[in-house]
Amino acid sequence: MEKIFNPRIKICCISSIQEAEMAIRIGASALGFVSEMPSGPGVISMETIKLIAASVPPPIATFLLTSKQDINEIIKQHEYCRTNTIQICDDIMVGTHKELKKALPGIAIVQVIHVRGEESIADVLAIQNEVDAILLDSGNQSKQVKELGGTGRTHNWAISCKIREKLDIPIFLAGGIKPDNIAQAINQVHPFGIDLCSGVRTDGKLDEIKLQQLFNNIKRG
Repeated sequence: MEKIFNPRIKICCISSIQEAEMAIRIGASALGFVSEMPSGPGVISMETIKLIAASVPPPIATFLLTSKQDINEIIKQHEYCRTNTIQICDDIMVGTHKELKKALPGIAIVQVIHVRGEESIADVLAIQNEVDAILLDSGNQSKQVKELGGTGRTHNWAISCKIREKLDIPIFLAGGIKPDNIAQAINQVHPFGIDLCSGVRTDGKLDEIKLQQLFNNIKRG
């Protein structure tokens, strides 16, 4: 199948300046830093997020992943960490996306939608005008311990493709993507960006060989 284009690549669960530098050197356009979560890999302290984010050159997007559901708490996190993008991994319960954007001018707001069925299409359409991008992931918010990302599972990419076709804003595709299936993900969904964590790691550490293989497979299509 012919490759349509090269999406932006976001490497998530960055845990050190060294990992950030490696990801950028090999080709990442964005980095993700995981703050406190109910489950999943890659959580680092607010102090570490602030330190790494400050070291990243301006052309690279820096994502603060937050599980907070109150925009006032999200604002406090951002004011400390100083990333240029906020990735909201759960539903906002106190405040609105519009209020958050007004409070943080110039900061991109990305909402995660965990794709579990056709109902996810309506979830995306309901907020598309209030955020800068959507990230489609494979978590499960209904579990007793919420899964808000980092599951290593793919979801139904046919639904993600339907969502992408209906939106005028960028989508990132996440969940179970790795070097072996990156070309399929790109060609089936045609996302603006791809988000990876465990797919390019070995024993929790960013793996330079897997990362290089990922970009090689993207070039081959």
